[in-house]
Amino acid sequence: PTRRSTRTPTGGASPTPWAPVTSHVRHFVEGEMKNHPIALLIEKADKAINQEDFDTVVDLYTEDAVLVIKPGKHAVGKVQIRSAMEAIAAHFDRSLDVRQAGMVILETGDTALVLAKTLVSAKNFPVIERKATYVFKKDTRDRWLCAIDNSYGHEVLDASA
Repeated sequence: PTRRSTRTPTGGASPTPWAPVTSHVRHFVEGEMKNHPIALLIEKADKAINQEDFDTVVDLYTEDAVLVIKPGKHAVGKVQIRSAMEAIAAHFDRSLDVRQAGMVILETGDTALVLAKTLVSAKNFPVIERKATYVFKKDTRDRWLCAIDNSYGHEVLDASA
């Protein structure tokens, strides 16, 4: 079960240090993933990236989304994300192949955290497995959109050291 701290505002512990979360948290695992709306969006994004359909890719992001281009370098907003995607495609000689090898989706309310094994390869580049972290938010029309796209996961910590 998911738990949360019950510390008091003054920092002291309540009689029960942990209590079950009362808000709704949904944890989806591999067997349940294939039909989850976010898993379907990620599959659509991967296909669009691989086909260099950047209009489709950009439509899957929030207006103020953040894309980690590489640790220490980010694109913010749809215009910068599109430019970054075009530059990434060119860097990989238009042969980029992105796909997921598994994911877990943690969802609560209008926010979801996705932890994924992302496989990235290209012509003359070996397959690299990344432990990606994505954050999705629901918009006013109840659509899931990517707010943070970090295919490098915790590797971004190394860039800030």
